[in-house]
Amino acid sequence: MRFYNNQHKYYCGIDLHTRKMYVCIIDEKGEIREHRNLKTDRDAFLKAIAPFREDIVVAVECIFTWYWVADLCHNEGIPFVLGHALYMKAIHGGKAKNDKIDSQKIAVLLRGGMMPMAYVYPSKMRATRDLMRRRNHLMRKRSELFAHIQNTNSQYNLPDSFGCMARPKNRDGIIEQFKQPSVQQNIAVDMEMINTYDSVLSQLEKSIVKLANHHDPVSYALLQTIHGVGKIIALIILYEIENIRRFETVQDFASYSRLVKCAKESNGKKSGSGGSKIGNAHLKWAFSEAAVFFINGNDPAKKYLDRLTNKHGKSKALSILAHKLGRAVYFMLKNKEAFDQKKFLTV
Repeated sequence: MRFYNNQHKYYCGIDLHTRKMYVCIIDEKGEIREHRNLKTDRDAFLKAIAPFREDIVVAVECIFTWYWVADLCHNEGIPFVLGHALYMKAIHGGKAKNDKIDSQKIAVLLRGGMMPMAYVYPSKMRATRDLMRRRNHLMRKRSELFAHIQNTNSQYNLPDSFGCMARPKNRDGIIEQFKQPSVQQNIAVDMEMINTYDSVLSQLEKSIVKLANHHDPVSYALLQTIHGVGKIIALIILYEIENIRRFETVQDFASYSRLVKCAKESNGKKSGSGGSKIGNAHLKWAFSEAAVFFINGNDPAKKYLDRLTNKHGKSKALSILAHKLGRAVYFMLKNKEAFDQKKFLTV
């Protein structure tokens, strides 16, 4: 956890919403200088902080509406802090809660050096990252349609499985295998939606790959030197990391990627682990998928996983492999080196 502890003359905490924003400005002594509800508007905000522009820092909680405030502060030369939502909840919890109280607590945390910081993702890559996340969301919706067709197969106990329907050639004749007209129409709707998703996803992937080559072609190529890591997983890792040097240690990166469990301990006694929702869920998914694909058609990797499985069990063995891949990616991107499987499996 990193805290913002720079000193300023004024501290501005904003409880930000879609239509309204409650602004609280306190001075270095902790006295409230401005505390009011504003329309969520660029000009209204700049007018409110105008008397304090000589030395002010602005902070908001990391929710989906923070982009425009961060960009505005960057363009205006105003220091900006993005508060980590889950850490802030743990720090400033209270009996009463409303927008006025929350904005003041954000300002007080900022002044006291207790504002937990989240990463302000640069605007130059932010839109492409969000496009990548949207692509993944659509892919999951497409997968749900495949699952529905397979489940319908099981409902009517058809003799054969439909196999891998991700390949268009395997979808031929599926609708006709069902006898009832209503069931056929049900499957036909799924098929039509899948075909639409295929077209949309294909176009999305082409445009995203072009943008990735524009942003960081070297890192993009390095990630694909790992066996089983194709363009999609490489893109997810690339855009969720943005810059590997923002992580001081490999332990910080592993924690951010949700590849380690944090022990909960008090008075010398351990009580399980915590913080499972703190970190980047997209990186967690990418490294978990990479671990599965890494062993496909890779005999040395299969033998390595078998040794881990005999010692820890299959589920934990895959988690260990994902963690190890995450650590390898950290040093690959930091040192600009290609993946060395021989070294990876012997260390």
